[in-house]
Amino acid sequence: MTLTVPALRARRVRRNRRGPVAVVGAAVFLAVVVVAAVAAPLLAPYSPDATSLLDSLLPPGSPGHLLGTDSTGRDVLSRLLYGARLSLLAPLGVVLASTVLGVAVGLVAARGPRWADLLLSRTMDIAFAFPSLLLAMLAVAVFGAGLAAPMVALSIAYTPFVGRVVRSLAVQEGSRAYVESYAVMGFSTTWVTLRHLLPNLAPALAAQAALAFGYALIDLATLSFLGLGVRPPESDWGSMIAQAQPAILQGLPASAIVPGVTVLLTVIAVNLLGEHLGSSVGRTDRERA
Repeated sequence: MTLTVPALRARRVRRNRRGPVAVVGAAVFLAVVVVAAVAAPLLAPYSPDATSLLDSLLPPGSPGHLLGTDSTGRDVLSRLLYGARLSLLAPLGVVLASTVLGVAVGLVAARGPRWADLLLSRTMDIAFAFPSLLLAMLAVAVFGAGLAAPMVALSIAYTPFVGRVVRSLAVQEGSRAYVESYAVMGFSTTWVTLRHLLPNLAPALAAQAALAFGYALIDLATLSFLGLGVRPPESDWGSMIAQAQPAILQGLPASAIVPGVTVLLTVIAVNLLGEHLGSSVGRTDRERA
């Protein structure tokens, strides 16, 4: 089917109109998830570890259990609210650590001596060869199950991605006239980098961090699903899906679908915000150019 020019323009207008709606919806959803996680003790109708074999595998909408129960009678809604804490905090820790390390590596490579750039660039190239999830599983095999080792491993694995982005942007930003003018006036490279160049990279770093958060959430949920992440009695969304396998075999998948859909929607919402930030950064760079 061939579209006329007016039809193409109308499609572009509709797509542009849907964009802000999707971004606002994603922001609202994430705000609700964060508030629900913080207020879990107030919102959860039961303790997340309270079991009742008489109430096991209740479907969603059952009296007293809005989202049903799992195979041991634990309330799915309560576990979902409490599980949101670790499911959100652990990826946030990974993103913060990898961003700090990546910014340091990228700035030194871009603004430091030539030998530092070569050394750090080759090191980042080597680090790209190790898949993040495989590195996290190796850390668990060495240090044991739990969130600490995978978080450290993922932070290291994500650092080259941030470092490569920061280096590229810092080199581009360092060629602008205002940076050269500060150098001519005698200001040190470190002062110019930290005082002026780094703040201009903040929007791009925010976009990169948003995208990395989604990947970290999936990786950590995968580890918990495999039994390599959080350890009982703690739980997150990944472990909830794993513990719902008996219910799936009995034809009652609701206790697995709820946390799975929550992970999916959270990652989609974070990616939408990250893409929006990235496109905003691109427009800003073109305007400045």
